[in-house]
Amino acid sequence: MAVQKPTIPSGTRDFSPEEMVKRNYIFDTIKKVFQLYGYLPIETPAMENLSTLLGKYGEEGDKLLFKVLNSGDFLSNVKTDDFGNKESNKVALQISEKGLRYDLTVPFARYVVMHRNDINFPFKRYQIQPVWRADRPQRGRYREFYQCDVDVIGSDALLNEVELIQMIDDIFSRLHVAVEIKLNNRKILAGIAEMVGEDDKMMDITVAIDKLDKIGLEKVNSELLDKGVSEAAIEKLQPILTMKGTQQEKLMLLRELLQTSETGMKGIEETLYIMNKVAELGVESMVELDLTLARGLNYYTGAIIEVKAADVKIGSICGGGRYDNLTGIFGMDGTSGVGISFGADRIYDVLNELDLFPENKELSTMVFFVNFGEEEEKYTLRVLQKVRKAGINAELFPTADKMKKQMNYADKKNIPFVVIIGQDEIEKDVLSVKNMKTGEQEEMRLTDFIMKVKAF
Repeated sequence: MAVQKPTIPSGTRDFSPEEMVKRNYIFDTIKKVFQLYGYLPIETPAMENLSTLLGKYGEEGDKLLFKVLNSGDFLSNVKTDDFGNKESNKVALQISEKGLRYDLTVPFARYVVMHRNDINFPFKRYQIQPVWRADRPQRGRYREFYQCDVDVIGSDALLNEVELIQMIDDIFSRLHVAVEIKLNNRKILAGIAEMVGEDDKMMDITVAIDKLDKIGLEKVNSELLDKGVSEAAIEKLQPILTMKGTQQEKLMLLRELLQTSETGMKGIEETLYIMNKVAELGVESMVELDLTLARGLNYYTGAIIEVKAADVKIGSICGGGRYDNLTGIFGMDGTSGVGISFGADRIYDVLNELDLFPENKELSTMVFFVNFGEEEEKYTLRVLQKVRKAGINAELFPTADKMKKQMNYADKKNIPFVVIIGQDEIEKDVLSVKNMKTGEQEEMRLTDFIMKVKAF
């Protein structure tokens, strides 16, 4: 009987040492900027109660939640009628009380409410952890992936939005990725729904608008009609859906169209404040108003931010926005927050495609010591210790195998320097050093060798 080969779930991945070095480069770059702006780290569990997660991401988001089966006889509490009628949603809630987190923002809101007495507001936190979504895997979209979130909660000042855009600009500048920062405001979207006379259809309108770039104007209009939006309202929407021109021209048209909507005008003023401040601060990345940016998440109430790579077609690599009362669903009203999330996996794909990963010499083995046997090993271990104390990554082959095998090992790991210490080297108190790139070999004193490697 053939042995079945092991596999991993679709939409998940293993990462090799080389890939992890690259991923850590992204995490470390992001983390440094987070800390530079005064944010501190927290962590939350992979699992949350479903009562915490459900209803926070809209109908589409709820469908993508991974649910965790209850322990023991999880079918014992299922109602027979629900099971017989194949009521899958009802059955799911009866056999599952927990789920894997869909993002880091809702767990963060839960954390704030539970620890409110220990938190100093405004609370600035960052969080770098995996999240899970039961989505269809495709390029740039995975079922398990990392998010790098940064949020400030307990302040409704728009200066926070400005700072987040500065951080986006700073991080992608350090990663050498040109990006486009898209900006919108949920109040503008609410004003649009009000303007066309479909206030109660705001969520349907925003979800459809968010798909404009993906499915086109005709299909968006068709979806709006299917959702019950009137033909008259859809007609009124067309000037907004087809809006073109400079930033100023777009804002002037918006002011004209939304002048009767107090909410819409408030959103325009907030957007202008953010864009003017960002311009004053000399943010290098392009920041532009994009009314098709709706992000179909229920909890955004103000600014909406999305970032795309200018030179790679891969979708959003960072996004977020303002949520005025997310903690209210957990019993803590009136606490405003704003945050963004960096998609580490998509950023990885962008850097890979553009060949922007640096040579992380400080993370790889720089020096490999050949093992000739017990007597030479004693001497080599003392030398190895001194090399490591000098801050150089180094290793000794664990057994005295054939020279060819040891050299192949060093070559496959792309180790630049191989050190050979036999009886002759011990007697002369020198190292025989081979440069693996040039093939040249020379004898050196230990102090000179350490200086050479550090200068490499």
